Amino acid sequence: MTPRVLRALRQAAAIIVFVAGTALAGCATAPSDTEARAEYQRINDPFEPTNRFIFALNRAIDAAIVKPLATLYRELTPKVLQEAIGNILANLRTPVVLANDVLQGEGKRAGHTLARFVVNSTVGLGGAVDVASEMGIPRHAEDFGQTLAVWGVPDGPYLVLPIFGPSNPRDVVGLVADFFTDPINWYAVNTGQEFITYSRTGATGIDVRARHMKELDDLERTSLDYYAAIRSLYRERRADEIRNGRGSSNMPAPGLSGSSEPVPGASIAETSAPIPLAIEAKND
Repeated sequence: MTPRVLRALRQAAAIIVFVAGTALAGCATAPSDTEARAEYQRINDPFEPTNRFIFALNRAIDAAIVKPLATLYRELTPKVLQEAIGNILANLRTPVVLANDVLQGEGKRAGHTLARFVVNSTVGLGGAVDVASEMGIPRHAEDFGQTLAVWGVPDGPYLVLPIFGPSNPRDVVGLVADFFTDPINWYAVNTGQEFITYSRTGATGIDVRARHMKELDDLERTSLDYYAAIRSLYRERRADEIRNGRGSSNMPAPGLSGSSEPVPGASIAETSAPIPLAIEAKND
C-alpha cells in the first residue's frame, strides 16, 4: 500500500476508535423497572446522552453552514441544473452500488446497475441525464452496511456520528468499507488530490439537503422529540433498504452518512458518499 492509503486507513481507524470511545463515555443507565427496561432494550440506544449531544452539535452545524448553503443552492440554481447535478453524483456512486449488488448475490439488480451506468455515462452525457430511468431500468441503492445485514451481521446499538449523523456499528464499518472501494476515492487518495473526495462529499450533502428542505423542516416542527423522530426514521429507512423495499418515509434522516440520490417514487434519498449533518440519505 502507498503511504497515502496507509494514512487514510489510520484516519478511518481513528474515527472508529473515537466514535466507540465517546459512545462508551456516555452510556445511559438501564432502568430497574421491568417494563422500562424492556422499552430501553427495544429502543437499543444505550449511548443516548452522548448521541443527543452529538445530534445537537450536528444540528448547530447544519443551521450555521449546511442549511444556508443548501437554501442558496436551491434558490439560485435552475431546477434542470439541480437535477443534472444530482444525477451526476448518483452516477459516480455506481461502482460501489454494483460491488454491493454482487456481494449480496443480487444478479438482476447488478445487471440493472451496470446497464444504468453504461447508458447514463454515454447517452446520458456523463450521468447528467437519467436516460436509463426513461428506458425503464430501475434505480436502487446499495452499500456495504446493507451487505453486512444481508450476511446476517446485527446492527448493534444506535449511534449518532459527528457530521455523518444517524448510524450503528454495522453501518460505521460499511461507511469505511464503501469509502475504500470507491474508485474515485482511491484515485484521490493515491494522487494526493483528497480535495476531490471532500468536494464530492460536500456537493452531495448540499444537494440532498436542498431537495429535502421542506420535509425536514416539517418533521422538526411537528415532532415532540426531534431526536427520537430521526432515530425512528433512520431505522425504518435502513430496514426498507436492507429488504430492497421502497420504504415508507419520504425524507432522509439528518446526518451525513448514507446514500445520496433519491430513488424515483421511493421513500428516501439514496446515496453513499457521506452526506452532511442534518440530512442523511443513500443512491443508485
